[in-house]
Amino acid sequence: MSYSYHKESLIQIFRRVKHFQSLTENQCAAIVNAGQIRIFPAETIIYRDGEEGAGMFVLLEGHVHLTKLGPQGQQLILAEINPVIMFNEVTVLDGGVNPATAIAMQECLTWHIGYAEFQSLLRNYPTIGIALLPVLARRLRMFIAQCEDLSFRSTLARTAKLLLNLSARGTQPVVRREYSNQVLASHIGTVPEVISRSLQLLRKGGMITCQRSVIIVQQPELLERVAQGDGRVFEPGPTPDHSLTPKHWNK
Repeated sequence: MSYSYHKESLIQIFRRVKHFQSLTENQCAAIVNAGQIRIFPAETIIYRDGEEGAGMFVLLEGHVHLTKLGPQGQQLILAEINPVIMFNEVTVLDGGVNPATAIAMQECLTWHIGYAEFQSLLRNYPTIGIALLPVLARRLRMFIAQCEDLSFRSTLARTAKLLLNLSARGTQPVVRREYSNQVLASHIGTVPEVISRSLQLLRKGGMITCQRSVIIVQQPELLERVAQGDGRVFEPGPTPDHSLTPKHWNK
């Protein structure tokens, strides 16, 4: 990748970031000037869970996974970060350790600010902290929902819910190059073997078709029922007709 970000263009980018839209141009300029641009190669760790707080990042280009590792080394993907979104903001608020591990899945261009620099910004521009409150609230709700899924939904139900989300409720294919069984398993806190069995069951139920390059959701309504824990959808019934599958999804 080649990057050519000037201070003025960064200010305009920050003003388009949802979390900073309530700030003035001068406040955005102060934020930009207080941080620095950092580039991370693909497949590298940006920071590790439990280590000293790495500060806040804004992803300008690339793709990042926020992950946690279990006691046996199993990986849970907490979130996927796409441009232009901030992450690890909690460490510039409380000065604590990193709450997760961040992995650059592609070469990533980021803007970064440390704890001391951000605290100085807050003293001069308190509205920056206020702008972060809705961000923290939304992410808290997201993690509570994720905890609820892990606690109360079966692996099959979690798989169904994940496929609904990734396929935008059946309106687009799930590309296997991006979502292997390992990646799918990491999203819902299980192992690839269990994902494979779940996909096979959903395929036999006529809710999805699995091809080498894509997974296609055929019956989102039934998949939604599985996601809600309704096992009656697997009772015998007529065989679904998949002859109308969009041909371009198979390429």
